Amino acid sequence: MNTMRQRRYLAPLAIAGSIAVVLSACSSGASTTSASPTSPSADLKGVTLNVAADWSGTEQTNFEKVLAQFTADTGAQVNYTSYGSNVATTLNTKIEGGDPPDVAVIPQPGLLNSLAKAGSLIPLDSATQATVKADYSQDWIDLGTSDGKMYGVWFKGANKSTVWYNTTVYDDAGATVPKTWDDFLTQLGVVANSGVYGLSIGADAGWPLTDWFENVYLRTAGPAMYDKLSTHSIPWTDASVTTALTDLATLWSNATVVQPGTAQRTFGDSVIAVFGDPPAAGTVYEGDFVASNIASDTKSVVGKTAKFYDFPSINDSPTSVVGGGNVAAQLKDNKGAAALMSYLATPEAATIWVKAGGFTSPNKKVDMAAYPDATSKQIAQALVDAKTFRFDMSDQAPSAFGGTPGAGEWQILIDFFNSPTDIAGTQQKLEAAAAAAWGN
Repeated sequence: MNTMRQRRYLAPLAIAGSIAVVLSACSSGASTTSASPTSPSADLKGVTLNVAADWSGTEQTNFEKVLAQFTADTGAQVNYTSYGSNVATTLNTKIEGGDPPDVAVIPQPGLLNSLAKAGSLIPLDSATQATVKADYSQDWIDLGTSDGKMYGVWFKGANKSTVWYNTTVYDDAGATVPKTWDDFLTQLGVVANSGVYGLSIGADAGWPLTDWFENVYLRTAGPAMYDKLSTHSIPWTDASVTTALTDLATLWSNATVVQPGTAQRTFGDSVIAVFGDPPAAGTVYEGDFVASNIASDTKSVVGKTAKFYDFPSINDSPTSVVGGGNVAAQLKDNKGAAALMSYLATPEAATIWVKAGGFTSPNKKVDMAAYPDATSKQIAQALVDAKTFRFDMSDQAPSAFGGTPGAGEWQILIDFFNSPTDIAGTQQKLEAAAAAAWGN
């Protein structure tokens, strides 16, 4: 999965309690051995594990630090392979060929569910389940569960309800941080009146627009309706979709506020438009990964000239977060794989990457003090404390609808963005594409 779209994990019982957890997980029914994921164990010496995920570059380096600590603690050798953006295809090919990795960390709950239903995954053992239940919110537990069985350890999370702004632009314009959608529109106008555009959007690809829709829909329709639309239990012609698209049309059609040229602008360029020198706009919406783009592509400093606020409330909606993440799943039934799953469920494992930066854990037991700066701590706190959390809707959909460039939801929302007038026609196109993708 595209790192920018990281869009599209869990913790232990205390250290003393975790001593029994890992090797009870390792033994797969054998007698319990006293060992923990944070102390060396001769039990896994000579064991070799193959682990796959979509991470490459810096993310791969940081995940390999996590795996290196597991090796130091247990003696197991771990080999990592990056599947890049083709996780589903590559993983299914490996499974069909009889050579899956021991553990895979995958970016979509839909893929986890389909693998579980196909019988390709090993359920979490009872000790790891107890750890997950103790240290994760019910939303994350549900996302790792299929047909009543727990399969997933959500190791990495992503907060996709962050609105980033140039503090210098806001200060010069006299704009303030909004709490509500109406005030959000007002403050974008205040920025626009100062001589730069209020908002930059990159919509050469459709995924940023799906994130816009999901945040607005969660706040206008509520979590129950969000769940129904996510599974196509209600049609895209539903009145709740009309409401969300109407709110988006009000914003997207405001040529005074929105920087022109959006249809050709990449997401990365929209970040540069706000935080470049000189800035062309004051605000850009996207997930917590915007911080990485700011750091790598501009001279703005995250936490100083570059800050974020939570996606605004609409009609008094509660604090809500649309997010993404990466879930670890076990594909081979052996003690080494079970031990690694148990280890990835610990706050100690997550904290290694937390301290390295560029990582958010949904694990409630991770100490917020471990985050390297105030901004990353703010991102994590919002994710953990959200009254309502929902996973990226398009990542839960069949890829033909929610994840294909030039087709399905991506293209339909691009077309709507370019001409946000025919709401009913847009809904009919979305429904036709969804029905085809879901096969109903």
